[in-house]
Amino acid sequence: MTDGTATVEDLDVRLERHRTELTGYCYRMLGSSFEAEDAVQDTMVRAWRSYATFEGRSSLRSWLYRIATNVCLDMLAAGNKRARPMDLQEATPLARAALSPRPDHTWLEPMPDARVLPTVEDPAEAAVAKESVRLAFMAALQQLPPKQRAVLILREVLAWRASEVAELLGTSVASVNSALQRARATLAERDDKAASAAVSDPLDDEQRKLLDRYVAAFEGYDMTALTALLHEDAVMTMPPFDLWLTGHDDIAGFMTTFGSACAGSRLLPVRVNGLPGFAQYKPDPERGGYAPWAIQVLEISDGRLTGFHFFLDTQRWFPLFGVPLHLEGDADQAEQGA
Repeated sequence: MTDGTATVEDLDVRLERHRTELTGYCYRMLGSSFEAEDAVQDTMVRAWRSYATFEGRSSLRSWLYRIATNVCLDMLAAGNKRARPMDLQEATPLARAALSPRPDHTWLEPMPDARVLPTVEDPAEAAVAKESVRLAFMAALQQLPPKQRAVLILREVLAWRASEVAELLGTSVASVNSALQRARATLAERDDKAASAAVSDPLDDEQRKLLDRYVAAFEGYDMTALTALLHEDAVMTMPPFDLWLTGHDDIAGFMTTFGSACAGSRLLPVRVNGLPGFAQYKPDPERGGYAPWAIQVLEISDGRLTGFHFFLDTQRWFPLFGVPLHLEGDADQAEQGA
């Protein structure tokens, strides 16, 4: 093996060690699963091409974050802000419900935990990382100007020092502190109950029992049992449709009318955005068995479900989460809570 080959392989290994945390950073910046992975790949390519000029004045990690930040800021230059349906319009009463899709680039996208949450030994650090990819916090981040967003993530999620962030952004410590103060003020103005959702890591016994009851109610399509699990102002969303519903009656009414084809569904657990989730399959009358329908993300607070969000683009989401695009009729349900 030549020295050059050894150097190349060593650099490849060193860069790959940072892929998961960089994907998490880019995901928080961009709000898109696939754009985040594209941004990280672009970062890695730029690092490869310019490594000969890397003088080691900062750590490799800091250098990669500088590249990733520039990639994300370039991607955000068009001004698009990804959002949830409730960020765009008022709740729709069931009587006026209509399924109107918006383009993919409108929506905040789900992300498997494994792609954005690196393994860390500190439980407090792990909790902060999970909280910072939850849908409500992600939606709040998208309301910040891009540089404020970067400052908030670097300072409050990744715990960088102000001087380190200033060096990365090529600005002053005073400017970083001012941007952080403005970002905090913007987030404090958002009255989002889901942002305070309390989900233990790992799930505590009460939360596991709640999810068991949810699976039984949903698969049995028992609206009485399901609504008993919902907070009185629980929210249901279904991107790419801009419709969103709130309250027991409208949610149950929708599920038994527009959503009636979901009766008899099967749920497989997934880990998504630091929250409990499921891959939902509904009966497939053409092929038999079950066809993919949605990645579900559940929000829990005070022993009830405060939100459940159905991401319907199965051709994109199911491969991303590593779940099959079809279940046989006799497929065993994956063990709850896996």
